[in-house]
Amino acid sequence: MKINVLGISTSPRINGNSDLLLKKALEGAESTGAIIEYIRLADYNIGPCIECGSCYSTGKCIIKDDYQIILEKLQKTDRLIFATPIFFMNVCAQAKMLIDRGQCLWAQKYILKKDSLNLEQNRRAMVIAVGGSKSTKQFDSIRWTMKAYFDSLRIKYKYGLYVDKVDESGAIQRHNKAFDEAYRLGSLLANPDTPLPEKPIDVELI
Repeated sequence: MKINVLGISTSPRINGNSDLLLKKALEGAESTGAIIEYIRLADYNIGPCIECGSCYSTGKCIIKDDYQIILEKLQKTDRLIFATPIFFMNVCAQAKMLIDRGQCLWAQKYILKKDSLNLEQNRRAMVIAVGGSKSTKQFDSIRWTMKAYFDSLRIKYKYGLYVDKVDESGAIQRHNKAFDEAYRLGSLLANPDTPLPEKPIDVELI
């Protein structure tokens, strides 16, 4: 069975640090025979949630932009790798807009009490986050945000790669261990023979 792996880069920078690690993770996934797809979120027009409440009765977002394109890909993929730089101890603005638009998925699950997505129960996700701070508290903030988002997507958070003290553009290229771990975790995520970890496997490079 072919596994589909979707990689979403939320960095506003082309070839930003988290973006480069995502590409290496997708290489790891492809090495297992998976079908990979890379998305740079900045190439899409996605606005913020306007908190209109319409999704509380319909389960759908009424805003007409590129969110629906991304949502369809999110719903169809078997594996997801979500990469973000860390801004002010959390995901970047581009990532947060996408996450907040997931309110319609939250409404489906918790307000309307239905699961119209009919998604495969074995879907798994990985997070890549790179920040300039020396504090590992930034990783905790990312984990809480992404776990909440993945819950609404009906996808299981199983792998994480977190790197601190990396800030300027391209600095991650001096961090060979980060690329090795990105490749390894990407291959574990995509390999259909990999047992489902009981707890998320998080790698923190500090």
